[in-house]
Amino acid sequence: MEPRDHEPGNIIERNPDGTFTKETLQRAVKALKKRMKVTRLDDESKIGGHDGMTRGGLSGIVAVRPPNQYPPEVWQALEAKGRVRIDRHGLVELVEQPNNPSSS
Repeated sequence: MEPRDHEPGNIIERNPDGTFTKETLQRAVKALKKRMKVTRLDDESKIGGHDGMTRGGLSGIVAVRPPNQYPPEVWQALEAKGRVRIDRHGLVELVEQPNNPSSS
């Protein structure tokens, strides 16, 4: 095992100026994508609340409650960067990013 700069259980890291690290924000987005995927799959399955006579279908879910292992400040930081949108009910929606590797 390689030594780490942080404890494995501490997923929230801050820069010296108090902002969240790029890695923390990336992990939060990844966790949100996973939550969105699982929620959509559940919604699309027969067991997930659709009528038993249907075969499911595409989910209409576009926003989910964010994973609670990240504090609200992380989601607010991502919203300020334009990566997510937070509605008035606290649901978080991913904002599509243009595929431009030169921009950060």
